[in-house]
Amino acid sequence: MHVEHLLKDETLGLRPLWAEHALLGRQIGGVTVTDLEDPTRFVRPGEVVLSGLVWWTPEGGRDKADRFVAGLRDADAAVLLAGEETHGAVPDDLIEACARYGIPLAAVPAHVMFRAVTDTVYLQQWGELSHHHALPQIARTRLSRLVAQDAGPDAILAAAFAHLERAVVAYVLTPAGRTVAATEGGGTLSAAEASGLLADGTGATVPVDADAASTYERWYLYLPDPGAAPPRMLHEVAAILSRCQETWSRRRAADHRAAGELGALLAAPGTEPTSLAAALRGCGLPADGPYRVITADTGTRRVGPAEGALAEAVAHAGAGPSAVGRLPDGTAFAVVHGAVDVSEVWPLIAACEPSVPLHGGNGRPAAEPRELAGALAEARYALTSARNTAPDASVLSDITSLSSLDALLTGVPSEVRTVYSRAVLGPLIDAVSPSAAPLLETLRTFLACDGSWARTAETLHLHVNTVHYRIQRVEHFTGRDLSRLADRLDLWAALLCHAESGGRAATGTRQAGSSISRAW
Repeated sequence: MHVEHLLKDETLGLRPLWAEHALLGRQIGGVTVTDLEDPTRFVRPGEVVLSGLVWWTPEGGRDKADRFVAGLRDADAAVLLAGEETHGAVPDDLIEACARYGIPLAAVPAHVMFRAVTDTVYLQQWGELSHHHALPQIARTRLSRLVAQDAGPDAILAAAFAHLERAVVAYVLTPAGRTVAATEGGGTLSAAEASGLLADGTGATVPVDADAASTYERWYLYLPDPGAAPPRMLHEVAAILSRCQETWSRRRAADHRAAGELGALLAAPGTEPTSLAAALRGCGLPADGPYRVITADTGTRRVGPAEGALAEAVAHAGAGPSAVGRLPDGTAFAVVHGAVDVSEVWPLIAACEPSVPLHGGNGRPAAEPRELAGALAEARYALTSARNTAPDASVLSDITSLSSLDALLTGVPSEVRTVYSRAVLGPLIDAVSPSAAPLLETLRTFLACDGSWARTAETLHLHVNTVHYRIQRVEHFTGRDLSRLADRLDLWAALLCHAESGGRAATGTRQAGSSISRAW
């Protein structure tokens, strides 16, 4: 179907306002309905864009029209259909912008429903492809209408096989084994069972190709009986499901933006309660807790993977209302209503991308909105701990699990740990000094033996007088008194930081290290 065919369809009554003849021959690839001021991310090349112009106002109308149409040009849209109901007519600012950017424009009369346009496009597309497909015309028509009505995957799956003589068991699954949809009569699949079925190749599995969906959220059409439907039919159904998921993904992208605004408020100090309450409402979250805050990172600043992993984990855990987005520093986060535990599903989510370490952090449950900022800080600290503890593995760390000093220090950035160990241990961590290592080993053993001279000497196979002498040298070079508990704690924390940071030699301490050698 070409742009010209759509504009000349008398049943729709569209009124062309601007177009160059060369642009009318472009083939239409789909339909997107949007009233975002910047539609760029949600429009695919060749699509018809329907807009009610809610985003346009007379104040600054020229600039708004310019940004909107420039976004359509960047997204390579085929034509803009502007509704007249909101403003009574299509503004001149929009007509001029379309002429500047080369986007065909037509007015949609107030009495014409946008759904009539989407139905016309999709019905025409299915009709043109009928000789290539196994689905009968009546099934394609019904499925096309369901897609135009934003029906969910359950409705599409049920309609896709309704014309067959015998009942078909079919599922829509994610790689982590979450059941997105299932036909009537399909048994309940556990997550482990479903992910195993996708992995071992039994039955018939057809991927649902949706560009906007992350690897963690990708759908698969799965039939336990590979002979229940022709392969061509399964690919047709998967193509229809892809449109369903694309629509779902675009809607989720808008939700991510609202969540990002909430995250910015939680990360900023001194946020007003009224602003926080409004942001929670904007994300569809209740005004009362409890809430759970979770953070995630995949080691890349690219938008999508970490948010997709979090969204899948939250959906897998059967959570209630939730908001998933990005903090100002790029960290993915989720605020979930209820005491949700995603620890059991985390390995399943991580297995979707085995080569990508998926790190996560859990804060304590927040009883009310004012506790959310603290829960976010805890979740971010736990995330840092997970990254530092196992940089090459997928780990979800809970803030309540950091119950020892060494566990607590894993949440401190490695750069800070390195600076602290250098400041406290000083020349003792100079790798080039032959005397530094024995002193460091003696200090570590002495503290591990709870300050017992005899046990330290026995462990190191030294005379107790030698241990006394070495500890005196440690006290001399660190300026600490090992008879004091506070100094022992400082030195023990510095040793842990030194070990966590890889035991790297302190820069600029070689001269001090040589003084150890002379003193020794």
